[in-house]
Amino acid sequence: MSDFSSARPRPLAGVRVLDFTIMLAGPYATRYLADLGAEVIKVEAAEGDYIRSRAPLRDGHSAYFSHLNAGKQSVVLDLKNPAALDAIKGLVEKCDVVVENFRPGVMKRLGLDYESLSALNPRLVMCSISGFGQTGPDALRPAYAQIVQAGSGYELAFAGYQNEGGCPANTAIFIADVLGGTYAFAGVLAALNQRHATGRGQHVDATLIESMLNLMPYEVQEAQFPEPKRRPVYPPLPTSDGGYLMIAAVSPKNFEALLDAIGFDGWRDDSTLRNDAARQKHWAAVMARVGAWTARRDTAENERIIGGAGVPVTAYRTVRQALDETQLVHRGSLARASDGGGEHLIPNLPFRLSDGEVQVGSHTPALGENTDAVLSRVLGWSAAQIERAKAVAAAPKA
Repeated sequence: MSDFSSARPRPLAGVRVLDFTIMLAGPYATRYLADLGAEVIKVEAAEGDYIRSRAPLRDGHSAYFSHLNAGKQSVVLDLKNPAALDAIKGLVEKCDVVVENFRPGVMKRLGLDYESLSALNPRLVMCSISGFGQTGPDALRPAYAQIVQAGSGYELAFAGYQNEGGCPANTAIFIADVLGGTYAFAGVLAALNQRHATGRGQHVDATLIESMLNLMPYEVQEAQFPEPKRRPVYPPLPTSDGGYLMIAAVSPKNFEALLDAIGFDGWRDDSTLRNDAARQKHWAAVMARVGAWTARRDTAENERIIGGAGVPVTAYRTVRQALDETQLVHRGSLARASDGGGEHLIPNLPFRLSDGEVQVGSHTPALGENTDAVLSRVLGWSAAQIERAKAVAAAPKA
């Protein structure tokens, strides 16, 4: 596991981010910015981001929340309180980036839309993350990851590969949120880079639906130019010790190496095996024959023989098993972070820089932990000003 080191420069050191995000897509985008060294100030309501209450919990602290928010600072401000709004606007003047993932229109009603904020800070980069975009007929449509995944065609495509004509799938993994956060992160970096040339900020409009379409290059093209037959899928192949293998012998050369490795003598004379076209035509039967061979051997032997022939192969592993892989340890892929519930592991971003530090922050803030310090340090406010900003606005009279 890796520990934070300041020996190398951090790519976004000196960049300050005001983070209005909740749930998953937005917090992931801003955590990535924090991983690159940006100062990320997360603005939360008095009840906190909903994910703070989500399992897995340790002594009431969510490791899930920490995964999305490590390395940030937390300030609690009630945006209905005029003094809190003054604090927000003061922070905007001192920030390089604002990120939000409310439903389109919410920030405008608060007076915190891009037009209003860029008037305070023309160099500001603002990123808005939503299901379908800031404008258009679906802009106000409620959207969570699973809605977008179903509506994008992903779930039906996934189900079709597994069981053509079967019930639609529900992967229960929030792919659209992760992708949306990742593309928003890229958009912010692009806008910051362009600011070097123009001196001006801009508005980044990132969507979950377009993120999902970018996940499916083959499927998007095949939807326009349908193929008469679905492309073959590599099925899970059984092993004698109850496991399963994924063998991805994608190229003809790989597949021929697989057949040689598992001892299919005479396969070059077999009408179902002798060339790529024949194997594609008889795919199910060919893979059944390979599966019959793997089923007579345990997982380790299968991986040794097939992998030894240069054929891509792996056992199906649980996430817990994957976290223990020696390659991840070698690369320092997992960082240690802590919150009030203790220490836990969070994956670092999946790239390394030869002369830059990219690292998950080691601390996840408690709700409102940094309110006083941020308003004092960044705005130079007095204790009295800070107390006024921290007050919760009175509920409107009925």
